[in-house]
Amino acid sequence: MTPAEKTLRSQRLNQITHEPHSKLDALVKAHAPFETRANFARFVVAQYLFQSELVDLYNDAELGAIVADLPARCRAEAAKADLADLHTEIPAPVAGALKNPSKARALGWIFVSEGSKLGAAFLIKRAVALELSETFGARHLAEPQGGRAEGWKRFVKTLDALPFSAEEEAEIEQGAIDAFNRFTVLLEQAYASEAEPA
Repeated sequence: MTPAEKTLRSQRLNQITHEPHSKLDALVKAHAPFETRANFARFVVAQYLFQSELVDLYNDAELGAIVADLPARCRAEAAKADLADLHTEIPAPVAGALKNPSKARALGWIFVSEGSKLGAAFLIKRAVALELSETFGARHLAEPQGGRAEGWKRFVKTLDALPFSAEEEAEIEQGAIDAFNRFTVLLEQAYASEAEPA
């Protein structure tokens, strides 16, 4: 088959997540994370919650055998340091976190997490206006070692080459959709808690 006849797995995942991705983008804009540091801190709370739920996946031996530098790609610690910079408490976990997913489903979640690093290139520029940077307050948006595009290309190449059954294809697709929906829930939670007295 020529590439034109067969859509790559990563392209298909982008297509099927287009709607939840667009909804999430609109929601992020609605919460205006770059208007004030307080708004941005809420955004980091959501990022931390999401990344902390994925720590086990990033450190999973079986997944690490597929994606060589997987543990180093995790951003939970960076988001935690950002919260400290922003004088924001570490949030309590939110019920409904991913538990023991299949390998394919887990890779769907990691696909979404890794893909968000591309968008982070735009976000870090906006964070600069709040006097935040890759070393203070916006560490989780920092450029990964070796560059964003390069890291993403390596990840996608590995993902596209995996021999998956039809069942696994369905699982990775569901995982990617679930990841967008979960981040949406965590984002809502992060901004809803804003109204509570500190």
